[in-house]
Amino acid sequence: MQNLKYVLLLVISLLSTLAQAQVLTCNNGLMSFFSKTPMENISAVNKKVLGSISTVNNTIAIRALMKDFSFPNGLMEEHFNENYVESEKFPKATFSGKINEIVDFKKEGTYKVTATGTLEIHGISKPRTISGTITVNKDGSIHLVSEFPVVLEDHDVKRPEIVMMKIADKMDCKADLTFIVKK
Repeated sequence: MQNLKYVLLLVISLLSTLAQAQVLTCNNGLMSFFSKTPMENISAVNKKVLGSISTVNNTIAIRALMKDFSFPNGLMEEHFNENYVESEKFPKATFSGKINEIVDFKKEGTYKVTATGTLEIHGISKPRTISGTITVNKDGSIHLVSEFPVVLEDHDVKRPEIVMMKIADKMDCKADLTFIVKK
């Protein structure tokens, strides 16, 4: 009988924890990158970035489909997808990790944070710590803004000799996502 009480208490405790667990999601986040060289500037924007944050585990996951990046020039977009990131073979870029700082997700405010995890681009995963700012809004949504570099060589993205001077070896990336309570 004592064991049954212990098991019931454990089950109730687990269910209580699960009921308090909250996952917030983003279905239309923004991610952009910029490459500056003396010969040419290249920029692209993706407005369909997906993400989730667990406020219990302090985990974050973000996914961007490579074909959803829009360029000001159709030829740039074609070269990006076919020659550089090879979107058919490597369709997505992802980051998954853990938020290092303590964030009170129940209290409105702004927090400087870092997340340590894995960034995968072009099929190559690299450990990264990425910094950003989380704002917990009055309505319970979470707004994340981050700027971080991506070195092409780290992810085996090749720059052909003919365009070497037009494409920087490092992309300046920005992320802007708003996470809401998953219904």
